[in-house]
Amino acid sequence: MRPVKNGATAASVVGSCLNYVFLACLSLLTLYPFWYEIAASFSSSRAITAGEVFLWPVEFNLEGYRRLIEDGQLIRAMGNTVVVTLVGTCLNMIMTILAAYPLSRKRLYGRGPLTMFITFTMIFVSGLIPNFILIKSLGLMDSYWALWLPGLVSTYNMFVMKSFMEGLPDEIEESASIDGAGNWRILIQIMLPLCKPILAALSLFYAVGWWNGYFNVMLYITRSSLQTMMLKLYQMIRQVDQSLLNTGGGTEGANAVLLTPEGIKAASVVIAIAPILCVYPFLQKHFVKGVLIGSVKG
Repeated sequence: MRPVKNGATAASVVGSCLNYVFLACLSLLTLYPFWYEIAASFSSSRAITAGEVFLWPVEFNLEGYRRLIEDGQLIRAMGNTVVVTLVGTCLNMIMTILAAYPLSRKRLYGRGPLTMFITFTMIFVSGLIPNFILIKSLGLMDSYWALWLPGLVSTYNMFVMKSFMEGLPDEIEESASIDGAGNWRILIQIMLPLCKPILAALSLFYAVGWWNGYFNVMLYITRSSLQTMMLKLYQMIRQVDQSLLNTGGGTEGANAVLLTPEGIKAASVVIAIAPILCVYPFLQKHFVKGVLIGSVKG
């Protein structure tokens, strides 16, 4: 085989090109469903129902977005979701760090039994009804603490961080101890800066979980002013379904031509995912590194 530039053969160059083409096609197939939702959210109901939407909006209209935000409830619900996500993620990371750091230190007395006790919680759970009775008896109904307290720590995420910390050289902590640093100073000034990749990865995991949270909000939050965006979107979609059913398929003027449950759902998908997509690029480098390291340690 005749060699080409940099010692590569023609066959290897062709193979690399084919790999790039295949991966590009696979990426486009992965991105297309979301791109379709964006196009559908700006298209008319007739075009969506007729299957004419493919890559670009057809019969451009903003009726779906207008229907979602016209009464201001979705804006308030998005603000509630931001509060739940930010506070919940901060609490999660604080408790995860405080649990993972001691368990990662070999000098911790009773480290083995404590680890087994925490692992037990991954296998056996109390169930929905006992959790609901507990939250109600504690007087946490219609309070965000009903969401935050039961989910303060993800056992799986805690073990991932524990494995990451165990992979750090013990000499770093020993040197800091010799210099007179205490446990809190070692954790905050030495360990956490070294854990940036896994901190970014777990923060994104927690944040996405809180952002998409729906079921617990439906169970514990009954006041409309405290409901989060996902529950509010679900209620709005049901209202559109019911209104179109009551009107025999929708005959309320020109808007009936422009609005269908599919259009509302597409607009809600875009509104729900867009904030996460805006945040992810800033965390991508640390996120990928943290996931890879957490997957091979331990």
